[in-house]
Amino acid sequence: MFYTITSALKSVVFADMKIGLAIALFVVCAAAGAAICFFVLKRLTKSNLGSAKSEAEKLKEEAKVEAKNLRKEALLEAKEEQHKLRAEFEKESKERKSEIQKIETRLLQKEEAIDKKEDLLDKKEQQLDQKRDSVEKLKQDILKKETDLAADFLKKEAAIAVIEAELGRSHEKMLAELEKVAELTKQEAKDRLIEAMAEEARKDAVNLIREIENAAKEDGLKKAKEIVGQAIQKCATDHAAEITVSVVPLPSEELKGRIIGRMGRNIRAFESATGVDLIIDDTPDVITLSGFDPVRREVARLTLEKLIADGRIHPARIEEMVDRVKKDVDASIKEAGEAAVFDMGIFGVHPELIRLLGRLKYRTSYGQNVLKHSVEVANLASAMAAELGADVKLAKRAGLLHDIGKAIDSTVEGTHIQIGVDLAKKFKESKEVVHCIAAHHGDVQPESIEAILVQAADAISGARPGARRESVENYVKRLEKLEDIANSFRGVEQSYAIQAGREIRVIVKPNEVDDSTTVFLAKEIAHKLESELDYPGQIKVNVIRELRSIEYAK
Repeated sequence: MFYTITSALKSVVFADMKIGLAIALFVVCAAAGAAICFFVLKRLTKSNLGSAKSEAEKLKEEAKVEAKNLRKEALLEAKEEQHKLRAEFEKESKERKSEIQKIETRLLQKEEAIDKKEDLLDKKEQQLDQKRDSVEKLKQDILKKETDLAADFLKKEAAIAVIEAELGRSHEKMLAELEKVAELTKQEAKDRLIEAMAEEARKDAVNLIREIENAAKEDGLKKAKEIVGQAIQKCATDHAAEITVSVVPLPSEELKGRIIGRMGRNIRAFESATGVDLIIDDTPDVITLSGFDPVRREVARLTLEKLIADGRIHPARIEEMVDRVKKDVDASIKEAGEAAVFDMGIFGVHPELIRLLGRLKYRTSYGQNVLKHSVEVANLASAMAAELGADVKLAKRAGLLHDIGKAIDSTVEGTHIQIGVDLAKKFKESKEVVHCIAAHHGDVQPESIEAILVQAADAISGARPGARRESVENYVKRLEKLEDIANSFRGVEQSYAIQAGREIRVIVKPNEVDDSTTVFLAKEIAHKLESELDYPGQIKVNVIRELRSIEYAK
């Protein structure tokens, strides 16, 4: 038991000794580690300090080099700025010197001009002095002549008074003898003499008027060209605005911005694709299309309407829609031409002429559709030819083609008559049809009854009421005004406006108006119509004097 206790104590003592040794070893190791760390840190600190110092030295050297470079650059920039300022200063000084030299030369020129003017003034003063002297001499000569003339005048007055007294006595004797011979009083003879002189003067006036009219006819072509030129100049703007513009309504103002597009790309694409100007202004809910070619303008109008209805407006869509509408319009043109030829019963017309006839569907003349007008002329000419026994087919064919030149007159130079003649010759129409086209406005003298009928049918179709931009009410009022003006003159019995207001026939009372007075009356009526009425073309004033003697046998 004692052994067990001692062995236990020994194990406890050895255990305590092991713990103490472990603790001592741990302390010794910790102290050694701390010393080692200290020495290592000290070495690292020294090495870091050395590298920091070397880095600082290196940065210092680089800073010095960079400072030197910056100084050099600053010096170079300063020198360049100095050279630049010096150059600008020299340039300004040169410009100022040149301006000063120019001013000096101008001053010298002005001084020379002033000297020249002074010399001229001196010369003019000398000339004026000479003229004054000559004028004074002339005055003296005139005074002498006046005194001489006054003396001669007094002498002649005395002589004339003597002669007048003798003439008065002889005139009284002659009047007394004439009254005895003619068995007329002085007043009766004077009245007869005045009547004879008035009649002779009236005849001379009529002859003079006829001579003036003949001279005016000789110079009429030149004067007519001047008048037509002035008329074209006055009405060119209104006429162009009426025949070259189409208006497209818009459902809202917002669409204007969409049609213009970003930076105007849509409007540029539209104008380049159609060849028509697109005008967008402050007019509410409206867009204007402007162009001389009616077919292009119609293509642009239909394209714009379809784009507005579709809602998709961009360059690619615009080009696609323009191509589609062009095909539709070409088909419509062809159908219109074929329909017109078929309805008229005309065969053998060249396909190109048929297409040009279809183009007339989109052409107007003074507000009248040219294709409908051509069909009217064909019907009228064929009807009159049938009544007169002329060639009905020729009259109908020429009437339908008489305005064919208007289909391309906006793109081809020349009058529509000349263009139509060239087209008819080109597409192998007969000489008779070509002649009817050439003569339908009187540019060529008609040589056939069919040409005359086409000319007459054209005038009838254009002159009928309501055909050309004039309402029936305005037409009737204009005719009534014509007749009222003619009836307002003394001696007029009745007047009639005929040929759609292109002629007025005035019937006068034969007891109040003689033959020579009718000429003056026609002139006065024409002058009053010119001053009080606005009318297209010209009005023929036809004054008629008819003497009827009536007696009854009982």
